[in-house]
Amino acid sequence: MSRPGMHWARRRTEQRRRAAMSEAFFYSLEGPLDTVPVGLQIRAANLAGFGDLVRGLGADPRELLERHGIDPRAMRDPDAYIDSKGLVQLMEHCSRAFNDPLFGLRLGEFQDPDTFGAIATLCRSASSFREALACFIDYIPVVHCPLVAMELVEGPELAELRWRVQSDPGAADQASYKGTLMTMKLLRQLAGRSFKPRYVGLRIDARQKDLPEIARFFGCEFRPRAEVSVIAFPSAVLDQPVASANRLLFRLLGGYFERVRNASRQGIVERVEDYVRGSLSSGKCSIEHCAGKMGIPVRTLQASLSGHGLRFSEIVERQRRELAESCLQASEVALDELAAMLGYSEQSSFGRAFKRWTGSTPQGYRRRLELRKAA
Repeated sequence: MSRPGMHWARRRTEQRRRAAMSEAFFYSLEGPLDTVPVGLQIRAANLAGFGDLVRGLGADPRELLERHGIDPRAMRDPDAYIDSKGLVQLMEHCSRAFNDPLFGLRLGEFQDPDTFGAIATLCRSASSFREALACFIDYIPVVHCPLVAMELVEGPELAELRWRVQSDPGAADQASYKGTLMTMKLLRQLAGRSFKPRYVGLRIDARQKDLPEIARFFGCEFRPRAEVSVIAFPSAVLDQPVASANRLLFRLLGGYFERVRNASRQGIVERVEDYVRGSLSSGKCSIEHCAGKMGIPVRTLQASLSGHGLRFSEIVERQRRELAESCLQASEVALDELAAMLGYSEQSSFGRAFKRWTGSTPQGYRRRLELRKAA
């Protein structure tokens, strides 16, 4: 074989090996790659732009967050979870303190649809507007905020995306404004510039003089004091194709979200296991980061795990062992790459840990598997 041919063959072999490694690692997971919100939690991405907006108004964002029980570090981690009631109260406080009845809309100007996380990516990869909305409705409670229940109501001329919050957080006008604006931005991304909503209705007693500005934010008629929160648009839009459609991405993300929904992993141990699996290779797999993601104090997390007879380090050890054995059984992943995937800085550290778990080195474990297959 010529040198170029040999080089091409080696490259193809390496590509197949890496693909097999990735596939084995991906499909060996038994649950989510990260924690999911529970109870009154919501993604910390809803704080995006809060610091800039509040500093521009002459206030200290850290002091405001801490006053409402929100860890200021959450502003740096959009995938963490915070207490939604605290967020609602924070936004209502800011509206009063800054004498701005539309504070939620102004905060929404700093944000984009990726506030919803990977759900926005899933929706943008859908084939049609209808398919995208179905995913949005199905998975918003799963990975963004469990309190939101949505539905699509179709009529001959108009369709309505309706939603309600399944709790009573008290006055929540500003959170409602911001959430509606984020949803409107996502719908415009999906349908393109031609998207022309007919009206937005919210259960808010807005002042008459604010109605024109609210309508400007939403780009359509605003109806205050509505019986149900709603965005209405022409029904014909539902069958419109999404320009950014990607069937492979849609199937991968959709399958993942469906597994997350079916797993119902909301116990404290399960949530920690999910965090560990998703963060081992990041170099940030620590109880401090885990507690931050889950929106709870470190001591609370330690006490909760202790109540189950566990320590965080024990969960990390167990997840490392399970993933190591799974990868060694299912692929030809190089040991240095596997060590890095499991969060070890050196292959030798991984080798010592693996021998402690199994009584064998990773190489010996793999050889026994090969001999077993050949027999």
